[in-house]
Amino acid sequence: MRKDKKVKGDNVAPSLYCRIICHNHPFAELSFACLSITLFRVSSLSASSAKFPLLSVPALNIFSMSSAATPMKLPPIAKKVEYVMELFGDIRVDHHYWLRDDSRSNSEIHSHLKKENAYTDSFMCGTKQFEQQLFAEIRGRIKEDDFSAPRRKGPYYYYTRTLEGKEYVQHCRRYISNNEVPPSVHDVMPTGPNDPPEYVILDENVKAQGHEYYSIGVFKVSPNHKLVAYSEDTKGDEIYTVYVIDVETQAPVGKPLTGATSSLEWAGNDFLVYGTMDDIHRADKVWLHKLGTDQSSDSCLYHEKDDKFCVELQASESEKYLFIISDSRNTRFVSYVDVSMPQDGAKVLTPRIDGIDTSVSHRGNHFFIRRRTDELFNSELLACPVDDISATTVLIPNRESIKIWDVQLFADHLAVYERENGLPKITAYHLPAVDEPLKSLKGGRVVDFIDPVYCVDSEESEFSSSILRFSYSSLRTPCSVYEYDMNTGISVLKKIDTVLGGFDLSNYVTERKWATASDGMQIPLSIVYRNDLVKLDGSHPLLLHGYGSYEMSIDPTFKAPRLSLLDRGFIFAIAHVRGGGEMGRQWYENGKLLKKKNTFSDFIACAEYLIEQKYCSKEKLCIEGRSAGGLLIGAVLNMRPDLFKAAVAGVPFLDVLTTMLDPSIPLTTEEWEEWGDPREEEFYFYIKSYSPVDNVKRQNYPNILVTTGLHDPRVMYSEPAKFVAKLRDMKTDDNVVLFKCDLCAGHSSKSGRFERLREDAFTYTFLMKVLNMIPDLGAGQN
Repeated sequence: MRKDKKVKGDNVAPSLYCRIICHNHPFAELSFACLSITLFRVSSLSASSAKFPLLSVPALNIFSMSSAATPMKLPPIAKKVEYVMELFGDIRVDHHYWLRDDSRSNSEIHSHLKKENAYTDSFMCGTKQFEQQLFAEIRGRIKEDDFSAPRRKGPYYYYTRTLEGKEYVQHCRRYISNNEVPPSVHDVMPTGPNDPPEYVILDENVKAQGHEYYSIGVFKVSPNHKLVAYSEDTKGDEIYTVYVIDVETQAPVGKPLTGATSSLEWAGNDFLVYGTMDDIHRADKVWLHKLGTDQSSDSCLYHEKDDKFCVELQASESEKYLFIISDSRNTRFVSYVDVSMPQDGAKVLTPRIDGIDTSVSHRGNHFFIRRRTDELFNSELLACPVDDISATTVLIPNRESIKIWDVQLFADHLAVYERENGLPKITAYHLPAVDEPLKSLKGGRVVDFIDPVYCVDSEESEFSSSILRFSYSSLRTPCSVYEYDMNTGISVLKKIDTVLGGFDLSNYVTERKWATASDGMQIPLSIVYRNDLVKLDGSHPLLLHGYGSYEMSIDPTFKAPRLSLLDRGFIFAIAHVRGGGEMGRQWYENGKLLKKKNTFSDFIACAEYLIEQKYCSKEKLCIEGRSAGGLLIGAVLNMRPDLFKAAVAGVPFLDVLTTMLDPSIPLTTEEWEEWGDPREEEFYFYIKSYSPVDNVKRQNYPNILVTTGLHDPRVMYSEPAKFVAKLRDMKTDDNVVLFKCDLCAGHSSKSGRFERLREDAFTYTFLMKVLNMIPDLGAGQN
């Protein structure tokens, strides 16, 4: 798929099938004479811009001028080999199809990708010193020695710790001496010399040694807290190996499980349930593994044979059941495994009915079912007895303007996550005793939030308590973890990410605005800028972000590196276009299949609105998107290249028609319900009409940066490679097109926390270079 991994809830950014970037510098052996010529410089700065100068008359060099952006080497020219494709009487000729190599081992293709990286390095070398300083500035905002908000689970506090200078986290815990006392929102993990010491369960920095890429997909502690199961990926292809270790001794328990997905759950203390995938990277099987036995003897609990569906696992908050979920873009059904008797296998809970989407939770004698149908498009919440799943009771009916997107159960409470008017909210309900009838929900306490635009997501909470944990952030508020007492309504901040460097959120303004689409629909925009730098007179640069697929809500979250743009006078905005989930299920339905072009026209309408309202001008408007958001960027570049100064497309899904015609490509079959199956004539021609690779024209394009990862299993590196090659062949301007391929990563970019920041510094430097905003740094810049 071309989307990000799914997480609980729908307001990620960043999702189950996506695509992302990778870059390294394989051409240390190549030498480039990067000549930089200072044309003129500014002698004085205003006080407000002394630290991060936004120069009205910038000190330019030859590499920062879009009109003279001529690096020392010409860009690589991919050879053209005719590859003819014909369907429905339509002939397409792809001259760069040869760039696809599923094995990632073709030496000629590797050579071409390295030349692209070398050209990118050559073009950017004139501003390398600024990029390095920008990276130091971004990294300088991080409190490197820190720990996450401790989470109480049983007799322990669990948390992760970061160490100064280290790329990865340590997984830690502390014993709770008085763990028989019920938890309170006012509890603080004791760390004194006489308190139980910190214990490091797993140090990712140690595990990552010798690997250029390292990522843990899941980290699960056994119910008795004696064992840990974790999965790791050392390539970036999202194929995991599962390890089990003894917490106290660190000794391995049994042999690793190979070829796994990131779905992994404990079934009691002696069994693991995990997923595997087929040869097109589709999660299709769920297995039961008894500790100490060989993987070859594992029993298959479920096999999904329909190639439009994939499977995942979810544990009930009560830890009594495991749910096996099989879903496509339109249909979702659930089976369950009794944790106390996993050998009995999986039983159907909600049947497979086309167009019906169900998610399940458990508490006491009842299953709670969130159900969506074509008529109940924003979902209703049902309850049914465990011993009679057909006897359902409606607890919350479907509502036209409010979407239920998640529920979280507790022993005595229910937290419902909803979306209304484009914003998330939480309502907490008190439930009757477990042995009492469950007929309706009464009252409900709504959690209050302060920013006009913000992001809220659920956090794992202690099922037996009355304490709800959730995370909160906004475009100006760092990520914060709260604990909310559902009995009293008291909310306590447990942790807010520290931002160093004199950050003060009061310096920033966040806004919600609405642009009018071509069909009259109102499109929400989330905006942030510095109130002491921005005049809203059209003179400031603006970076507009978009996604608009898979019903994913791209909510306005805080990103500390973004401050390096805001503090230089940038405005940042998110266009919440159709195809996402911000405004409910219909918002998604109106931006998919044969309505997909609404996503692109909505984004263009948002860009035009920002220009009309003097947030920016065409000469200062930059755009960005990743994965399916990269498709959005590619499409609007073909449709309205005149609107934008620069564009950044990360791990972009650009060759839509060719990919969706090829079921051998990972995730294609699962996405026919998102984009349409182009083996049908109507979908063929509709997809062709917007697929970015198929619509590159002989016209002027803005400055463009495209990034990818060689091992990306979601969007193959060849898609952006072909797009760049075709752009270079056809565009009629002198603006730059850069392509950066990380040869050691996949869809999720670099794995180390500091290495990811280098990508931000590189991207921001590119934007400021083409906007003529790079200050003169003297001889060291040359």
